[in-house]
Amino acid sequence: MKVEFHSGVTEPVAHTCRLLRKAHAAGARVVVHGPAALLGQLDQALWTFDALSFVPHVRLQAGARPSAQQARTPTWLVEDVSAAPVRDVLVNLSPHMVEGWESFARIIEVVPVDESSMMAGRQRWRQYGLHAGVERVNHAVGSPP
Repeated sequence: MKVEFHSGVTEPVAHTCRLLRKAHAAGARVVVHGPAALLGQLDQALWTFDALSFVPHVRLQAGARPSAQQARTPTWLVEDVSAAPVRDVLVNLSPHMVEGWESFARIIEVVPVDESSMMAGRQRWRQYGLHAGVERVNHAVGSPP
């Protein structure tokens, strides 16, 4: 399994929009996990960030279960990863390891540039390293503070 860290991200929502546009163009099915407020911002941004493209997505509120029609959507914004019907790519916007991360084929950790996020990202880097078969790669998007 490959875990990619995108570290030093100055604008997590815009960066994630670009990641999701690229994933959608490649035909990937993606679950985005994070805090409710950040997922709300991402949901709004996905409607407006690029006038020439659209990333079909579902924002699943905590405790909700997807309908059969929603299950066909390629991109999921969720607080509870277990509710998402797809397991291709996980994009983590939270400062914590995602429960059930092992069930995904690929993980992308978006690490904002602020010091607390960078420290939490370093901790997740170490935690992934404790698991056999996990290949960690860092993409330095911006410079750390």
